[in-house]
Amino acid sequence: MIKNQFVLMFMSLLILSILTSCNSKLQTTQNEGKKEANQLNDKTRPQPNVVLLLADDLGWQDVKCYDIDAPAPYETPNIDALAKEGTMFWQAYSPAPTCAPSRCAIMSGNHPARAQKTHVVGGAPPTPINAKSSRIMSPWYSGRIPADEMSLAKALKANNYTTGHSGKWHMAISHKAFPQPEDLGFDYTRSDRGVANRIRPDVMSGFSTNDPNEEYPIDENGFIVNPTTQDALNFLKEAKDKPFFLYYAEWLVHGPIQTRNRRLLDKYSEKLGVAVPHDPKYGKGSEGQNNPFYCSMVEEFDNYVGQVVHYLKTTDDPRWPGHKLFENTYFIFTSDNGGMEKEPTGTVTDNYPLDRGKISAMEGGTRVPLIITGPGIKAGVQSDVMANGLDFYPTILTLTGTEKPVGKNFDGCDLSDLLLKDATNPKLVKDENGKERTMMMWHFPNSAAMESTIRNTDYKLIRNYDYLENSDTDELELYRLYNTESGKSVRVDIEESKNLTSKMPELTRELNEKLTDQLTEMKASFPSYNPFYKGKLPHKENVPTIQSDTREGNKVTFSFTENGAKVVQANLLYTTNGGEKYEEWFRISAELTGNNTAEAILPAGTTHYLVNLIDENKFLVSYPKMKESRIMKKNKKEKYSDSALVAGN
Repeated sequence: MIKNQFVLMFMSLLILSILTSCNSKLQTTQNEGKKEANQLNDKTRPQPNVVLLLADDLGWQDVKCYDIDAPAPYETPNIDALAKEGTMFWQAYSPAPTCAPSRCAIMSGNHPARAQKTHVVGGAPPTPINAKSSRIMSPWYSGRIPADEMSLAKALKANNYTTGHSGKWHMAISHKAFPQPEDLGFDYTRSDRGVANRIRPDVMSGFSTNDPNEEYPIDENGFIVNPTTQDALNFLKEAKDKPFFLYYAEWLVHGPIQTRNRRLLDKYSEKLGVAVPHDPKYGKGSEGQNNPFYCSMVEEFDNYVGQVVHYLKTTDDPRWPGHKLFENTYFIFTSDNGGMEKEPTGTVTDNYPLDRGKISAMEGGTRVPLIITGPGIKAGVQSDVMANGLDFYPTILTLTGTEKPVGKNFDGCDLSDLLLKDATNPKLVKDENGKERTMMMWHFPNSAAMESTIRNTDYKLIRNYDYLENSDTDELELYRLYNTESGKSVRVDIEESKNLTSKMPELTRELNEKLTDQLTEMKASFPSYNPFYKGKLPHKENVPTIQSDTREGNKVTFSFTENGAKVVQANLLYTTNGGEKYEEWFRISAELTGNNTAEAILPAGTTHYLVNLIDENKFLVSYPKMKESRIMKKNKKEKYSDSALVAGN
């Protein structure tokens, strides 16, 4: 009897203990939720700050917390810690698979296809890379973001924000060409390359020491002092009485692949089981994540991320007594495109299981890490919801209480509801029609890729433009990346290895039509075939011939002969600074008059011009003929204006 009473008493105490523990955990969770809500609704909380930290060429598999399948050697403790403090997106994308179009899209909110800014540099007449061996050529694309664009920085500045930029810009035809950050709304700007400056004469020649008089000394923690990071921190220190927006665009981990940190090079050489390399072309012909120089760069970059976060966490907020800056700062960390897998000197990294890398719109070239923290954003959330760099502009406006500029176009979506309510619920991301966003599109008619892609929830379609007489490439490819149910995505084929076009022809056709609709609405430009290609191409013998040009005042007329293929488009290419260092070309439509002539009015200030005709078979003919891109790239002093028509007075 006594034994039974003892057992009953023990069970009662155990149940009471469990209930108390559960209630305690529930109360803790509720208190944390209330704390976040109170912080967000605290009337004493001033306008929040924003830090947008953009890596250069950092791949989805280059960050430890994103590591799946085979373990990667890279160590990123600061970024991993940041992921635990906010929302970590597993299906985040850059607007483009290369640097400049992504940066312009983030700062403008305009899709690269709409902005006619689809690749780096730009602002040149379309020409084949090699006149004889290139089947196809990129279309004309803009060299820069327009200076009159209502940029994110301008919009925030109008809402009493002080705006700062540190690091890479590259939203113009060259790093130093117009427009610069100050032209797009930045109060403070520094563009020092910092530790990314090339080490000469080779990568084994520039290791730093702890001598403080060195240009890049080693700090007390064993990392290199980076001027680019110091510039970002200096801006934060100077931002006192206003909310701030910092665009910290680090040059790392873009090439040259090198390190000034001998400690890290030795560490990763040992970790990888390789001898410390002494050949500047180390890694040529190898595969995988086995480059100790790149490993060192990734960890060094992670340290710089940590320095900025540490400053925000340890610095009192001058506008909110009793609080640290980090408590009132939205911190967005991402990359401008996927990882660069190979360079002429050798292997850089490996985006596997994603296919390909930078300079391709496949998953490896566009999927990027994305972590967002800040007031009201729950900690430790992992999201399978699709996100894109195009979403930053509208999201930041909402989070900062900044009005949308009148007439401003946004090709991305506002993620604020998602971030503040439930980051795992895709229904909270709505398009311009108020419906759940289920599609994203990329347009990269450039370089070796020549492709457009569209993703519709779980499926992704690739449209290849260089498929004629090309046995290695199909026009269309269809892949199922995931199987998504109730907001949770189960991986199916993120490798893009199982082409489903033959098994799912209706979905292939449907997505291809939707891709066409979006590209048409954005007035996107497309590649053209090269009439001088030495190999076989259908209808190459039917390309038009331009016979002559005449000019009356500002009106120019070009006469041509159709040789069996109808001319369907004519464009005037012109420059207003022909012969100058940053010679830049623009494009306007020319009118096809119907009697085998094309007419256009030269814009004011034109110094040189030419015409492009495109026929029904997508061949492009230039008059006068321009030199191939390969030659122009090698001879920096030669300009397209040297071969063009002179406008004169």
